Amino acid sequence: LADGAFLAGFLSFKKGRVQEAIRYLTGAAQHQEQLGLRLSRHGIAATMSLEITEEVAAHVGPDIRGVLLALAEAYQAQEQYPEAIRCLQRLRLLESGDVVVKLSLAELLMEAENPRKETCLEVVHLTEDIKNQSAVHAALLLYKAKAFRGLHLLDAAQDVLTGVLRKTKDRPADLLHALRYERALVYEEQREPRKARTELEKLYAEAPDYEDVKIRLGL
Repeated sequence: LADGAFLAGFLSFKKGRVQEAIRYLTGAAQHQEQLGLRLSRHGIAATMSLEITEEVAAHVGPDIRGVLLALAEAYQAQEQYPEAIRCLQRLRLLESGDVVVKLSLAELLMEAENPRKETCLEVVHLTEDIKNQSAVHAALLLYKAKAFRGLHLLDAAQDVLTGVLRKTKDRPADLLHALRYERALVYEEQREPRKARTELEKLYAEAPDYEDVKIRLGL
């Protein structure tokens, strides 16, 4: 059953049995026309929480979108990046404006510590016209800023981050920490150590164990 494979795939993934999850989710994707039918027949709304990035989770249902997003995350956990990208590119063809899909793809593309110029350009294009409307949008703008920094467009990166950080209500604390940390890195590359230190000190006051903040502050 497609719905059974969907549920089994999610539960396996949450239990850390990633290969098993990939097998179930692949089976569910192969019968996408049946997804949701059996569950809806019994009046069951099977909404699952899926962590898209370390800071943001999304709610997905028993449909091809939910299956491919979960499959992309499972492939990413196995470092099977081409397969993960293929899942997301397939979703982009189905729903080109879906910000959750864009966020998952942006995070995957920026996985490398020093992403290539072409990758950064792709992420900038992916985040074109994105406004700070929700936590998902804010996380997507974080990757836009990272892409700008990768392209050495530091003023553009700073503008994006400062704009996003003007709105903190209803934003996860982890996401705000990531935004502030990224802005500190931009300040450092702009050779503005005082601003960078101020940002890091504020971050340290809220999350002393975040990334390498303690080391950067010399503590």
